Amino acid sequence: MTGATSAQSGGEVVFATRGLTKVYRTGDVETHALRGVDLELYAGELSVMLGASGSGKSTLLNILGGLDSATAGSARYGEDDLVNAGERQLTAFRRYHVGFVFQFYNLISSLTARENVAIVTEISRNPMTPDEALALVDLDHRKDHFPSQLSGGEQQRVAIARAIAKRPAVLLCDEPTGALDSKTGIRVLEAIEHVNRELGTTTVVITHNVVIGEMADRVIHLSDGRVATIESNAARKRPAELHW
Repeated sequence: MTGATSAQSGGEVVFATRGLTKVYRTGDVETHALRGVDLELYAGELSVMLGASGSGKSTLLNILGGLDSATAGSARYGEDDLVNAGERQLTAFRRYHVGFVFQFYNLISSLTARENVAIVTEISRNPMTPDEALALVDLDHRKDHFPSQLSGGEQQRVAIARAIAKRPAVLLCDEPTGALDSKTGIRVLEAIEHVNRELGTTTVVITHNVVIGEMADRVIHLSDGRVATIESNAARKRPAELHW
């Protein structure tokens, strides 16, 4: 494991896990998704989690985002205990602090891009306007179009705008380019990077694509439910510099 950069080591710890374990039970069968994960994520960093299918990436992300519960161990967001939080606390955590981006866009087909984003801004404390959020992902010129009128990459960028419109402290992205070709995927990664740089949002991208790790501050490798290695990049590459 390499050491953290000076910015990371001096930065605020946003997430901290210790001995984080997740076991799924189906009848008498147990599946160990996480096997004691110790990890810190820092304010404002862009980290990429790499690993094969079944390595525990999505399970870890879902626990950090309050979408799933741990079997054992601890997970904290600042001073907040995510493992022992009740459903009301987790709902508030997800609503006010976390933006999610998934592989599939989950846009409402009968609503325009602007209206899809407005769904979030209407229930947020201090949101940006839908137009502002769409401008951040370079889609203000497509705000009145319906999902069926947008390409896959444009739909994913609407999903990113929807996730960031509430000004979340954290943006969690689960295979955001998994359904896209490389050229379109790079446009999506550019939107994610822009949000990270402009808003200072702590950003986690999970992927099986090793190349995407080159745009991160740190690359976290998961294997068999454990953190195998953590590497710090001396300099982040721009998405336009990535090739796969």
